Amino acid sequence: MAWRSDPMERAVLIGLAEWVVDVLDRLGYLGVVLLIAAENLFPPIPSEVILPLSGVLVGQERMTYPLAVAAATAGSLLGALMLYGLGAWVGEDRMRIWIDRLPLLDAADADRGFHWFARFGSPAVLYGRLVPVVRSVISLPAGVERMPLGRFMTYTVLGSGAWNALLVGAGWGLGEQWEVVRKWLSSYQLAVVLVVMVVVLWFVARRVRRHVRGRGASG
Repeated sequence: MAWRSDPMERAVLIGLAEWVVDVLDRLGYLGVVLLIAAENLFPPIPSEVILPLSGVLVGQERMTYPLAVAAATAGSLLGALMLYGLGAWVGEDRMRIWIDRLPLLDAADADRGFHWFARFGSPAVLYGRLVPVVRSVISLPAGVERMPLGRFMTYTVLGSGAWNALLVGAGWGLGEQWEVVRKWLSSYQLAVVLVVMVVVLWFVARRVRRHVRGRGASG
């Protein structure tokens, strides 16, 4: 399957891929750990490049599949713990104040969010690892809510391990055609973003309608 993209995007992708391979050649499994940890904190370093390329190296017998997946999962856990720590440092009170200052939001929304996460946080952390963008961000509310660390680590390892195993395996199977993985994930990510946009627009419309009704009642 041929890969079609803008020439500039293609050049950037090739440059990024060469850099990732160079890091993996120099540092081996430690490189996988560090790159995936960085991907959690700096999304411009995409897992859809790092993980399939790790799979390519597995196919070339420069890595083994179990250790590549284990290293990627260790990196995912490391990055998740950093974000969890940031959320714990921010805490509920500071987060409530920040949310209360945002347009169309108030402290009651924060309280509802905290209540929802307290009730459904465990599956959110588990399944969120399989969703682009959410995969990293979900660690912040887990930290804010002080989700039990052992549970957080367990669900992070299970969810991230499944994601990593899938993408490393895809790179291993596709070999030189590993870029196809990025095309598949781009479509997946676009669908997720569209769903999030619909939810956000629904929330904003609901808030604006409530605000208009409130002004009409007061008048």
